[in-house]
Amino acid sequence: MAQIIEHEPPYHVGYFVGSLAKASINRTLSKALIRLAPAGLEFTEIAIRDLPLYSYDYDGDYPPVAREFKQAVKSSDAILFVTPEYNRSIPGGLKNAIDWASRPWGQNSLSRKPSAVIGASPGHLGTAVAQQNLKSVLSFCDSPQMNAPEAYIHMTPGLITDDGEVTNDGTAAFLRNFMDEFYMFIERVLTVVPRPEH
Repeated sequence: MAQIIEHEPPYHVGYFVGSLAKASINRTLSKALIRLAPAGLEFTEIAIRDLPLYSYDYDGDYPPVAREFKQAVKSSDAILFVTPEYNRSIPGGLKNAIDWASRPWGQNSLSRKPSAVIGASPGHLGTAVAQQNLKSVLSFCDSPQMNAPEAYIHMTPGLITDDGEVTNDGTAAFLRNFMDEFYMFIERVLTVVPRPEH
């Protein structure tokens, strides 16, 4: 039986950079990922810097910045999270953004939205703990996640240039494969395969 395609390439990927720092190594990593991604993916950063702290007091009337943010999430075919690790967890700004995206109750913009998580750190753990915390939050938000390959990037000086060029061939191949797998994961999630008749 033929597959029924709900969405076709190019897939529009909204991406979050979890750090608010202008010189964030995770912003540099996001540039590399975009450079290495297959042609079937198009990227738009979903900014989180200007969101106020979430409170359910806003649920009846979101401020304009939050409405624009939520619409950007909703209009994306998939979401890529590129995040540092703060105190063995995800940055507060990123958690705040997810809270805005998932509220009010019954209007969760992340629901059924395919997602992938990656992060860079100067340390050898490469954001492993933060990613596990983030994946737990995304599970509650009903966002299908690409569970493999996992990608914990130990960002050494000069590994990625400011404009996103990866200087190590092995790292470039790994990141290219990560993005290829993300493309295929998005396609699987957005493709309805009818169950075989019994």
